[in-house]
Amino acid sequence: MEALVKVVLFCGGYGTRMREYSDRVPKPLVPIGSRPIIWHIMKYYAHFGHKEFILCLGYQGEVIKRYFLDYEETLSNDFVMTNGGADVQLLDRDISDWKITFIDTGLQSNVGERLWRVRHLLQDDEMFIANYSDGLTDAYLPDLEERVRHSDAVGGFLAVRPPYSFHAVDTELDGTVRSVHDITRTDLRINGGYFVFTPELFDYMREGEELVVEPFQRLIDAGRLTSIPYDGFWMSMDTFKEKQHLDDMYARGVRPWQVWNARQDVVLAAEGGRPFSA
Repeated sequence: MEALVKVVLFCGGYGTRMREYSDRVPKPLVPIGSRPIIWHIMKYYAHFGHKEFILCLGYQGEVIKRYFLDYEETLSNDFVMTNGGADVQLLDRDISDWKITFIDTGLQSNVGERLWRVRHLLQDDEMFIANYSDGLTDAYLPDLEERVRHSDAVGGFLAVRPPYSFHAVDTELDGTVRSVHDITRTDLRINGGYFVFTPELFDYMREGEELVVEPFQRLIDAGRLTSIPYDGFWMSMDTFKEKQHLDDMYARGVRPWQVWNARQDVVLAAEGGRPFSA
């Protein structure tokens, strides 16, 4: 078995496009069903054997700490209650074997700065995983790990198709329209926010830089950044509309991101396949 790797989750942003919720709780704690999105993401990684997490905190970081300190496993596991509720026997557990490190990485820090501030926890590892903490997928994670592990790449990420239909416009210099086409029917792909890196990444970073700007450009120039094109389920929760769509999927029992739940294969087959766009 390959060595397990740490998972870095960026949890410090303001979530301004989720203002309906982020005024009350940080974006990673916005719920889908009975659990926040960060729980769904952590369950995804734990399914693939990665149960050591580093949470890069910022905005309302104390709320995220309190959520895990007060974590109630009965909400997501079967249990037996006796003696009027005085005694509770869990029939299963979900986070008891997780190791979670909470690091304050600054209120105004960008993603690159947050990663830079936890580099001391990663520099001795073969590789590590990182995630924006606002998107869900059913992608087979070991494919991305193997791509990075067995290549000269310093890092890689899921390259996904935009989940919504926009019409791209191609024009002449004078504004004459040459074509209008649906971007979901083109080869355009976007960064899906599911990363795998080796610690050599830090040699390509400078303090204060945004991760996918200057460091990624240096990796691109060196030919050491790779990606896995993925056409299965991927969806971010960047806006209230996207949260509503995920809530609707959850309520219908169509939860493709729950790769830890074998029942999803049955549900998805009944629904006619894996939903991708809203």
